[in-house]
Amino acid sequence: MAGELRQNLNRYGIRAKKGLGQNFLADPNYVARIIDAADLSAGDVVVEIGPGPATLTGDLARAVGPSGKVIAVEVDESLRPLLSDLCRDHPQVDILWQDALKVDYDAVTQPWRGDKPFVLVANLPYYITTPILMRLLEGGFAVSRLVVMVQKEVADRMLAPAGHSDYGALSVAIQYRCAPTLVTKVPPGAFIPPPKVSSAVVRLDRRTSPPVDVTDEAAFFRVVRAAFNQRRKTLLNALGALGVPLTKEEMATRLTTAGIDTGRRGETLNLEEFAKAADALYREASAL
Repeated sequence: MAGELRQNLNRYGIRAKKGLGQNFLADPNYVARIIDAADLSAGDVVVEIGPGPATLTGDLARAVGPSGKVIAVEVDESLRPLLSDLCRDHPQVDILWQDALKVDYDAVTQPWRGDKPFVLVANLPYYITTPILMRLLEGGFAVSRLVVMVQKEVADRMLAPAGHSDYGALSVAIQYRCAPTLVTKVPPGAFIPPPKVSSAVVRLDRRTSPPVDVTDEAAFFRVVRAAFNQRRKTLLNALGALGVPLTKEEMATRLTTAGIDTGRRGETLNLEEFAKAADALYREASAL
């Protein structure tokens, strides 16, 4: 596969662009693992972000079959000749030449999926991984699962449990909205050109409802961000930045009553404890 990829890159005059964070997957073993993790069936609609030289795209097209649809979102116009040729071989593939951060994913998939959800597969550029993930998960799009290639360090943060050194605001955001699973780790040598860091593939199954009861979701995430913005501070001191109309003593009383030790660090709280902290601090302060 690596040889075929190099031939295509040479044939179409394609060079990986550092500014776009391009590293093209060239190992068929990892392609197969991504396709398996996507768990596609005939007739499914799948969105692929960053098809590049179509390492995955043909396999996605075969997985959904002639009755399915693959919408590949690409911003690099130099790939147009290669991807146009691919579309002739696979009519169920459409290329959307647009910034992935600006796509209305429901609108572009709805004509083919109706009321069914779509699946998303992506080899995300490392420098915009978090913004794209947050847009996909916070945008309310009808995506049932995401299979994403990310920097291993980011994957570790997505999967980390409370109390782990990798646990942070991204961990909470991902685990609140999805059930994440590590699919595989991917070494630099699996790419052309090889990146300087290792990668990982993570599957994110969208939850139909959050795993914890939250009265005010916006307040919940304000508490999470405040707790991690000042990791070295105790929870009580870190949450002082929230600006709720409570004295420090009142905040301490509410947190303690909710069963939260105010001397703990924010990174030790699990999702349920963050929910309790948010409800305690924003009770009767819902306008904030």
